[in-house]
Amino acid sequence: MRKVVDLFTSLKLTIVCLAAGMALIFAGTLAQVHLGIHEAQQRYFQSWLVWWPTEGRGLRIPIFPGGHFIGAVLLVNLIAAHAKRFRWTWRKLGIHLTHAGLIIMLAGGLFTDLFAVESHMRLERGDTKNYSEDQRHMELAVIDTTDTDLDQVTAIPESVLKNNRTIDHWSLPFRIAVRNYFPNSQLNMLNQDGTNVRPIANQGPGAMIAVQPLARTTAQDERDVPAAAIEIQPKDGGSLGTWLVSDALGAPQTFSCGGRTWMIAMRTARYYKPYSVTLQKFTHERYAGTEIPKNFASKVTLIDPERSVNRDVLIYMNHPLRYRGETYYQAGFQQDDRATILQVVHNPSFLAPYVACVIVAVGLLVQFGIHLVGFARKRRAVAV
Repeated sequence: MRKVVDLFTSLKLTIVCLAAGMALIFAGTLAQVHLGIHEAQQRYFQSWLVWWPTEGRGLRIPIFPGGHFIGAVLLVNLIAAHAKRFRWTWRKLGIHLTHAGLIIMLAGGLFTDLFAVESHMRLERGDTKNYSEDQRHMELAVIDTTDTDLDQVTAIPESVLKNNRTIDHWSLPFRIAVRNYFPNSQLNMLNQDGTNVRPIANQGPGAMIAVQPLARTTAQDERDVPAAAIEIQPKDGGSLGTWLVSDALGAPQTFSCGGRTWMIAMRTARYYKPYSVTLQKFTHERYAGTEIPKNFASKVTLIDPERSVNRDVLIYMNHPLRYRGETYYQAGFQQDDRATILQVVHNPSFLAPYVACVIVAVGLLVQFGIHLVGFARKRRAVAV
């Protein structure tokens, strides 16, 4: 036990963590050239371990600690070292406060990486939405449209489709067998493809479409277009054929099973809210004689039946809307000014950096103040 305590309170462990962090930043920065910013962040900085090879279903070996692992060890090391070495005295109040601020800052950064969610909400004038979309993640939406007043949506994350397995969910009267999955693809009509490629689907529009696999995109302003071939298998036996699902198809595809009408579509992941947002007006001001944006703002109506909220809110640069733990920023707009784009951020630990900075500043002021008072007293004593 003593060896374990010595290990976690060792200054050598601090140095090793800092060195590992610098090496990880170097490797992750180089990886952005081939993987793109978001993929490199997930594999290097937002993971517990860095794996090799990065893809595949076979044996994978951890080759380096990830950003979460290094941050967690550094946090434990800081807390343990402070608890072991420092003893409470008023003269060291500033040091205690400074260390507390650093601990809060590290913990807040780790919690932000683990639990923060960023998405976007695109609204045209008069549009009302109760969900935001995550452009970096996809999902297979299976929608029961039998009820004219309410759609029941079963969302299957893209990560489940990657495993090429059979999906059996209690809310569905059928199973979904994933026959093929492509992380990025291009769809072409069979008569335009110029080859004798056979379609991977035999039902719906996919029966007339050839799928061309593509390498994962690395450009920041581009995104992958995943596609999958799925077979619908009713639980009472039989098959409803194989369907092609892709965001590039546009409209959902419809079929019947179990006496109900269903739609399937590959789309960006959605996060539903217990309230709705309606765009009343979008304003885009430019500097005179240029196309450079001067200010852009969205006037929206927030409606929350649960809390009896119905109010208008103006969202513009540096003036976000904060509601129910989420923050809405004015992030952009469509080029023809027809639509506004709001960034929606859910971060449970968003106050941590502010609190940490205040505590560190107070700690430094207290510590320097104590030394300044002590120095002044010594000078006064010498003068007397």
